[in-house]
Amino acid sequence: MSDIPEKQIKRLRSLINEAETSLAAAKELLVSLVGDDPVLTEKVKGKSLGKVIEGVFDGQNMVGSDAKTYPVPANYASKSKLVQGDILKLTIADDGAFMYKQIGPIPRKQVVGALDQKDGHYFVKVGKKEYRVLLASVTYFKAKPGDQVSVNIPEDDSVDAEWAALEAAL
Repeated sequence: MSDIPEKQIKRLRSLINEAETSLAAAKELLVSLVGDDPVLTEKVKGKSLGKVIEGVFDGQNMVGSDAKTYPVPANYASKSKLVQGDILKLTIADDGAFMYKQIGPIPRKQVVGALDQKDGHYFVKVGKKEYRVLLASVTYFKAKPGDQVSVNIPEDDSVDAEWAALEAAL
């Protein structure tokens, strides 16, 4: 057998794999756009994804399209610098594992403020407004009350955000 058919077979297999991946992504996008079925069970490459739920990050948790509240690990929210209002996708695997993915970041702006602590909670004061920040972010940046920090908040001032995402300790 010559090299040409073998190369063609490899290329055809590669094209099929790409098509399967694109089809799975298109199905997921269709469900998110149509919104008819917020909980989706789908098989991709022979693996069950389990339930897929979309929701809005509220600063600590995800409020799902099914009106339930799902805990977002503070380390993930901190590392991903999630801002209140970001759209998340939660996949609950068949074994019960939760996997989050940010799929719709809202427009955000970066502002500077002073870190403060009250009743065991951390806040950043920006002008006259105080925003809560996650303890995981404060400990990651080794920030202390009184430090200047930059945070991300929703760009739209009409959004009354209570939470900010810590960007850096200055």
